Amino acid sequence: MAGIEIGNMNDRDNRYLEIILSPIRVCMNYKPKLGHGSKNGFSLNRFLELYRGDPFYNWFGLDNPLMYAAHKAAGGITSIYRQIGIGCENLFRTILQDQFQLSDEDSKWSYNITVVGGKTRLLSLDGRIPLDKIRDEEKRKRVNEWIREAAYTLDVDQSIVNNLQGVVFEVRQGYKSKDSKRQNADIANAAKAYIKSYLPSVVVLSTQIDEDIAIRYRNEKWFLLVGSVGNNKPLYSTYDFMETVVGYDLSGFFMRHKAIFSKEIDVVLKTLLSAE
Repeated sequence: MAGIEIGNMNDRDNRYLEIILSPIRVCMNYKPKLGHGSKNGFSLNRFLELYRGDPFYNWFGLDNPLMYAAHKAAGGITSIYRQIGIGCENLFRTILQDQFQLSDEDSKWSYNITVVGGKTRLLSLDGRIPLDKIRDEEKRKRVNEWIREAAYTLDVDQSIVNNLQGVVFEVRQGYKSKDSKRQNADIANAAKAYIKSYLPSVVVLSTQIDEDIAIRYRNEKWFLLVGSVGNNKPLYSTYDFMETVVGYDLSGFFMRHKAIFSKEIDVVLKTLLSAE
């Protein structure tokens, strides 16, 4: 199925919509791998051939097109969340570039660690605002004040606050997984950010974050923003932060194009929930 047509909008909206929708459309081509590690996944015919050729699965009637549809839906829905997250990461970084006239390099943050065997591994976060790269004095002052206020709410030591040179971001559409490996990696990222004089911040686009996770991250000095709307609290709400500090009404963008997003997801879900 084709994606929803985009038109009759200003250039910026069109550009931002493509950043969000392009990853989501990838989900329509999802095929289950069925635990075999097949790079391209299994087609329905290949699934039926595999399961009918397995005596045990055949005895239990698992060689059923509806079973294939269930596998495709389960993996595909996980993919939807993942691809929405990827699109939002890319959009967030693009907005930072547009609002603060940052280069692609300026808006990214990464560092190398040494792993077993002496090899290096590159780790990165999803966005960065380096204060010294903001040309507009008023905007730089606004971001700097927010960074300091955010650090104070975390009870960061004053000597560290005085040396903060910007903020780095981990962007999530939601955060309900209690994957300890992921959390430990984020905690390590926060420690590295402070060493490099950046305030680490998690930006959640929805309100979907487990409270235990939120508490742990705040205890580890991550500043946390969540996707609530209408609070006028840039030290709490992702959307208030975007409008008040960054200077772009992100919630307005999402609401303005709600029908497009909903139709696109509807197309993807209908594709995933079918056996073909």
